[in-house]
Amino acid sequence: MDLVPALREPLKQPLKSVLGPATAKVMAEHLGLHTVGDLLHHYPRRYEERGQLTRLAELPMDEHVTVVAQVADARLHSFASAKAPRGKGQRLEVTITDGSGRLQLVFFGNGVHKPHKELLPGTRALFAGKVSVFNRRLQLAHPAYELLRGDGEETVEAWAGALIPIYPATAKLESWKIAKAVQTVLPTAQEALDPLPAALREGRGLVPLPEALLKIHRPHTKADIADARARLKWDEAFVLQVALARRRHADTQLPAVPRRPRPDGLLAAFDDRLPFTLTEGQRKVSEEIFGDLATEHPMHRLLQGEVGSGKTMVALRAMLAVVDAGGQAAMLAPTEVLAQQHHRSITEMMGELAEGGMLGGAEHATKVVLLTGSMGAAARRQALLDLVTGEAGIVIGTHALIEDKVQFHDLGLVVVDEQHRFGVEQRDALRGKGKQPPHLLVMTATPIPRTVAMTVFGDLETSVLDQLPAGRSPIGSHVVPAADKPHFLARAWERVREEVAGGHQAYVVCPRIGDEEDDPKKSGRKKSPEDDAEKRPPLAVLDVAEQLGRGPLQGLRVEVLHGRMHPDDKDAVMRRFAAGETDVLVATTVIEVGVNVPNATVMVIMDADRFGVSQLHQLRGRVGRGSAPGLCLLVTEMPEASAARQRLNAVAATLDGFELSRIDLEQRREGDVLGQAQSGARSSLRVLAVIEDEEVIAEARAEATALVAADPELEGLPGLRTALDALLDEEREQYLEKG
Repeated sequence: MDLVPALREPLKQPLKSVLGPATAKVMAEHLGLHTVGDLLHHYPRRYEERGQLTRLAELPMDEHVTVVAQVADARLHSFASAKAPRGKGQRLEVTITDGSGRLQLVFFGNGVHKPHKELLPGTRALFAGKVSVFNRRLQLAHPAYELLRGDGEETVEAWAGALIPIYPATAKLESWKIAKAVQTVLPTAQEALDPLPAALREGRGLVPLPEALLKIHRPHTKADIADARARLKWDEAFVLQVALARRRHADTQLPAVPRRPRPDGLLAAFDDRLPFTLTEGQRKVSEEIFGDLATEHPMHRLLQGEVGSGKTMVALRAMLAVVDAGGQAAMLAPTEVLAQQHHRSITEMMGELAEGGMLGGAEHATKVVLLTGSMGAAARRQALLDLVTGEAGIVIGTHALIEDKVQFHDLGLVVVDEQHRFGVEQRDALRGKGKQPPHLLVMTATPIPRTVAMTVFGDLETSVLDQLPAGRSPIGSHVVPAADKPHFLARAWERVREEVAGGHQAYVVCPRIGDEEDDPKKSGRKKSPEDDAEKRPPLAVLDVAEQLGRGPLQGLRVEVLHGRMHPDDKDAVMRRFAAGETDVLVATTVIEVGVNVPNATVMVIMDADRFGVSQLHQLRGRVGRGSAPGLCLLVTEMPEASAARQRLNAVAATLDGFELSRIDLEQRREGDVLGQAQSGARSSLRVLAVIEDEEVIAEARAEATALVAADPELEGLPGLRTALDALLDEEREQYLEKG
């Protein structure tokens, strides 16, 4: 969001650096800060008050901390060691206190001289280091420190009350070094161009940008911090919403072919043969979609619906409406299993209406073809021919649909299932296959809180299906603490046997396949302290299936399913399970999306703590799809007090996906959520919290929409244009272009 030459100046230059070259290098490599503007927008994470010292009593283990404290005691000890055999080794032990607790600092060797002179009892300082334990006591070994000296004129009260900014730092660059660097560049904040229109800023009582930057980095009072944060939140929300509003505005300028269903066509014939009535929600969302399809600009709509809320039915009716109007519809699924399943369920729902050109096909029938990477050459050739001639009105496929060879007669609608699994480039490539931009419907079963939808999918209009169709059964969820209460796990397997004896089927889900090397580097997953605590690789499908078959589920028909199987084998396993020929399916998360077997009533998720909240909710949605009640058992070895157990308890306590997505978002760093959705571009949000700042985001969206409608090119707002350029670096620009 910056702005003018002074703020674009690199921190590191060949001839004159704004900062020392070593500091500038660490900032670039470890904190992603390259320009003066980047550094000014690197805001403090929190503030320490010299008078009210950080509580040493609550220091976290193994974390890099910054504390403000007073030296209580300092002692120099001599000792003998391999390097100093004659007892000439030196160790300085300094005890610091803040009133809530005491902490030991330790310095060795030549490193003792400077602190021995400076850290005298009564001295106050900032200390930074990694908290460790020695002799059952917390300590910081060789901490970096900065003495806090009150100037002569400064009163004790003013000195004690001063706010010390603590910055997001790294082991290589302490917070106060960042603070000194910020101090160096802070005068250039006066030159920051303000992206907010003056009327908006004044109307909401927000301070100007240069003042906000000064107050966030050098606050005199807590009110200064509040003013600065309120202002900077608006910047982030507003600039992002303007970018999205311009995207929506540009879309309304694109031409598209209006697609209106015929009153006596394919859609009407399909509705007549439905054995049930649509829910109120399905009818309402369908009306919104048909309204969009009838316009001369491409629809861009996000359809959110809980697992099993009937999204596929809504999407199918939209596709039939487009076929009615002479166009073709393509549905893009993230996996072959899901594409095959969609193809199966759609042809079953349509019956003879899916047999266009065939004997026994209905009058308005069309062809529904499947196109995946693993199809045989002959079947593939026929599918491609049906698409280019227009014989097939509906095609369902994986990213094989995107290949250059695939040509459509007249592509009118693209339906993307499970948005988060598709790269923007893939969606864009498929949309490029229409003569004019086709209409776009994006479906997701991952509930997205309203503010995240407005922030991440802000270029799409949103429809929500929040009712479950009649006949759906409730799902009971329970945590099974396998380590604390092993007999609970034994009971879980008994429950599986009981369900199978009652004529039902079960899923057992594991985090891993089991034929890969157990190398944490290869798994690409950072280890959490909880992983370290148990030092055990996640349970694997192949191992668990074998143990269950020999042990608690002996005699039942157990099969495995995972992503590395040949597509034909996967399909055969799914068919047998769907037909009831398998009792228990031990699988990875390949079953997370779209697999529909109404007879499956129980799911046991092993190492459930290894999955995210939303993922567990998705998986659980695979049971309880028929008339019998569903049961989901979350097996974990995590101790009761751990964050992982609290997360699992939250999942067990509610079936409301939107509530769970809020919990999920609050527990993860927001940047992760936005970062994933924004095609990996680093999150632009530094002070805006997507969940807490719902009001700011909603208001910023309304302001941005009105502004862009009045002045799409932002001709009267050079500051806002500059801020947009900084936000929409190339990667982001492409993301929004293709969104």
